[in-house]
Amino acid sequence: MNYQETLDFLFSQLPVFQRDGATALDLKLDRTFQFMHYLNQPHEAFKSVHVAGTNGKGSVSHMTASVLQHAGYKVGLYTSPHLKDFRERIRIDGNCISEDQVIGFVESHRSFIEEFKPSFFELTVAMAFDYFASQAVDIAVIEVGMGGRLDSTNVITPLLSVITNISYDHKAFLGDTLPKITFEKAGIIKPGIPVIIGEYQEETFPVFQRQAKAMRSELIKAFEQKPSQWLLSTQDFDLQGPYQQKNRFTVIAVIQGLIAQGWEINQQAIEIGMKKAAQSTGLMGRWQWIEPRVLCDTAHNAAGLAFVLKRLDELEYHQLHIVLGVVSDKDLAEILPLFPKSAEYYFVAPNTNRALPAEVLKNQAQTFELIGDSFTNVSSGLAAAKKVSSPDDLIFVGGSTFTVAEIV
Repeated sequence: MNYQETLDFLFSQLPVFQRDGATALDLKLDRTFQFMHYLNQPHEAFKSVHVAGTNGKGSVSHMTASVLQHAGYKVGLYTSPHLKDFRERIRIDGNCISEDQVIGFVESHRSFIEEFKPSFFELTVAMAFDYFASQAVDIAVIEVGMGGRLDSTNVITPLLSVITNISYDHKAFLGDTLPKITFEKAGIIKPGIPVIIGEYQEETFPVFQRQAKAMRSELIKAFEQKPSQWLLSTQDFDLQGPYQQKNRFTVIAVIQGLIAQGWEINQQAIEIGMKKAAQSTGLMGRWQWIEPRVLCDTAHNAAGLAFVLKRLDELEYHQLHIVLGVVSDKDLAEILPLFPKSAEYYFVAPNTNRALPAEVLKNQAQTFELIGDSFTNVSSGLAAAKKVSSPDDLIFVGGSTFTVAEIV
């Protein structure tokens, strides 16, 4: 198979949550452990940091990997979902796994895959762990896909567990209250392994305390540290956005935890690694300016969107234009009230089976006094916004990872 045929095999024959939603999920770990056994336990061959949370886990993962790269280590990075290319999920020192290596893994294990029928996520986790083991990385930063307790990545025993924050997302799978969701996220806490909590929340912190105590794990409160002045700047970091300051505090706690375990990471590596995280690791879509007046962000749940929309309101512009596309399982009654009524809207349907039709989104948005036209795809919506906007206006594109993926 060539690369495209391999991707077709991955995406069409195996269910994938990113594309198909709930039907793709089989939340349990025994099959991932079976896959690891078949591959000769690659998850035990490298050191790791495990990162969970509702918002910020991707940014924390990328910043942590960047710091470790600048400290001179060979660093694996596993994240999801991807924006443009499947290979973005699996990187070493910022470089994506090659097309040939993706093809080689699938061809080498195709008979097992066709018989075992792993989920798409089980398969990609196995590919990542096998790649990191074969390339002898010094350490890998592993981002949880969804939840934590039953996520396929949770077969590792990391040096540190990290949980950024908790908010409502994937309620059908993780629970309909914050304590229930927290219980799932806290499932990555391992016996005797320190856990770093990025943000204090009254409803969630007691759950972390109970789990850490049960596991006899040190609980490190990143939110209590007194940060150095350089961390408070908003201009020097290529990962921008109103939420990144909390993420930076969490990363500092992670690095301090690794230093305490004997890892050599100097201050220069910390500062350069954090300031150039997107450049060093290839991260896209986080408060990213596509053009001088076109901004995008992948925030897609209520907590993430609230942060982004607040920051948008603080920017200077004459008129705000919002190109908005979401997936069909999104709770519109939860997110649409967050959007400003004064903006002009361009409702779009991103190119995924899970997309909510643009006309449906338009009609639902009207009930919240968000007025605009519908477009069949993201590019046509963005083109329409550019056509009518003035040089002093701002165009924001968001609502879903899929929406942003089509313009970066």
